[in-house]
Amino acid sequence: MYAVTLLTNPAAPALNLSTAEALRSAWGGGDLKWLALGEAAEFMVEKVPSNLWDVWEGLQTQGIDLVAQPAEGRRKKMLLADMDSTMIQQECIDELADVAGVGERVKEITAKAMNGELDFEGALTERVGLLKGLPESVIQKVIDERITFMPGGKALLATMKRDGAYAALVSGGFTAFTGYVAETLGFDENRANTLQVENGELVGKPGLPILGREAKVAALNEITEHLGLAHGDVIAVGDGANDLGMLKLAGAGVALHAKPSVAAECDIRINHGDLTALLYVQGYAKADFADV
Repeated sequence: MYAVTLLTNPAAPALNLSTAEALRSAWGGGDLKWLALGEAAEFMVEKVPSNLWDVWEGLQTQGIDLVAQPAEGRRKKMLLADMDSTMIQQECIDELADVAGVGERVKEITAKAMNGELDFEGALTERVGLLKGLPESVIQKVIDERITFMPGGKALLATMKRDGAYAALVSGGFTAFTGYVAETLGFDENRANTLQVENGELVGKPGLPILGREAKVAALNEITEHLGLAHGDVIAVGDGANDLGMLKLAGAGVALHAKPSVAAECDIRINHGDLTALLYVQGYAKADFADV
């Protein structure tokens, strides 16, 4: 059996009964179950319909995401998450660059790297080089004044951890930020790059080795082996080209508000929902969410 999940932006719910019922009827699905009224619903089908992606495209214009996946084993035992533009709403290096007065140049490089147009390691090295001489204190200033969390993140972490899941934050960004995000949201561990500092200023070089796409794959392999889990026990979420390796390896790889080139390679594409979408696709109803 396959679970078909319909979901939308919780801040502007766009899912109505007629839309959900029409699809359920057309696909010969089982009973419709509301996970959150107006926000998320699901039903079961015996096989994935051949017109899945055509229907997906039509629903996108209505602000609705559509996911079809095997029903068995969809509740996961581990969360592996990217940070920038995934658990938080910003790209940390872009924010640092903005303070340094080189924001536009760095954003340009970031966008190309996330689209897979540039080598990640080279792009990171070039961007960090533009931060040379920036006071180390700016990192805390950016955290305090510019970093905001992606909606739904606290509920996602609290709910999965309540039910015994392990949570790891793996970023191509920097430990100065992942440490803060991990502690605030409740991740069990975090891995990221380091910014070299001397005499209270950024040197303009990242610590080596640089953590990119392969480091995220390695994290998935290492953590699952340590915990005695299978790749199928993992739900991974990210938005950039350097996330594709882990998204494809995980049992459920979620492209969240991802670059088009990234989303095109993933079966779970969330363009309208927030991070609670990761709970809905696991079959959680809103009433099942942990209090945050």
